[in-house]
Amino acid sequence: MKQYLPFIIYFLAVSLITAVVTAIDKYKAKKGAFRISEATLFTLAAIGGALSEYLTMRLIRHKTLHKRFMIGLPLIIIMQIIATICLIVLI
Repeated sequence: MKQYLPFIIYFLAVSLITAVVTAIDKYKAKKGAFRISEATLFTLAAIGGALSEYLTMRLIRHKTLHKRFMIGLPLIIIMQIIATICLIVLI
């Protein structure tokens, strides 16, 4: 378990940052302010925040009508689960 601690800390940090950024984008959307780019949201998902982003979007009802996110994020989550399993097997 000790060898996984850095990965757990990284995952939690990225997840928290991703949830906050997603909520900020929702707030900015309501206010008509300059928005966070979809590329940034997908980058955060790709580096480990996909599950957090998906759950946050569902919770605050943000971008839930965008197929790009509602299909893309679950696909990224599946790929991250597979990568995690492979990493655990190798370590």
